[in-house]
Amino acid sequence: MAMLPEELSKILGSSVDLEKEYEKVARTLESIGLSSYEARGYVALVAHGFGSAEAIAETARIPRTSAYKVLQSLCLKGFAISTRGRPTIFKPESPSKIKEKVTEHISETFDRLDLLHEILRDKGEPQLVYTVAGKARVLGKVGELLDTCTDTFIIATPTMHEIRENLTKKLDSAIDRGIRLTIITEPLQKVPEGAHTYWRKGLIATDIIADGEKALIASPDLQACGYTDNANLAKHLENFLHILMEQMPPKA
Repeated sequence: MAMLPEELSKILGSSVDLEKEYEKVARTLESIGLSSYEARGYVALVAHGFGSAEAIAETARIPRTSAYKVLQSLCLKGFAISTRGRPTIFKPESPSKIKEKVTEHISETFDRLDLLHEILRDKGEPQLVYTVAGKARVLGKVGELLDTCTDTFIIATPTMHEIRENLTKKLDSAIDRGIRLTIITEPLQKVPEGAHTYWRKGLIATDIIADGEKALIASPDLQACGYTDNANLAKHLENFLHILMEQMPPKA
């Protein structure tokens, strides 16, 4: 494992095992939706307070050729801000604000799951949720839902770029078939032409509703998901996504 640069040790002090702390924090950030480079870049930004892409790349141990794109992605996800000028200087969003945002969305997610659990228990209906593991299989399940969709398809995701890269043909095919495709995603991500798009910062999980009857909830890294064809469960998740859309302006 590569050691952290000496300058980072000077910034943070020597009272803790810096390498272990760095890696631990970076892994935690990956679990809430950041890529490995993004996680390391954010930790380096916090350590520096501000910096150019070149300076952050050196501290974060990420390729200089990727650093600018990584930091711009952090800005889009609300983890950093950038200043105008040359070179562009990046500053981290405060960890306390990130904590507040993540906590709010996690709480929101479990609140709605708890509500759905109570609704289905009261109805006495089976609570069948199937687990799919592995990114390839999760993306395959999303593709299957797109292929079999006949009316509406709603997707809320912080990783639209990855889904689009893997499922472009299936997304385009759904639109060509007349499917009403609605996308809720991070600002400025590229979306298929013809989709109804809403911007929302700070999305954590990927939620999908197909025809108001099938639902899929995936982890931030798309490595695992839960899937159900329980129409009542899917409908309540769909209602939640409609509430989100009412709170957001559509893409201009």
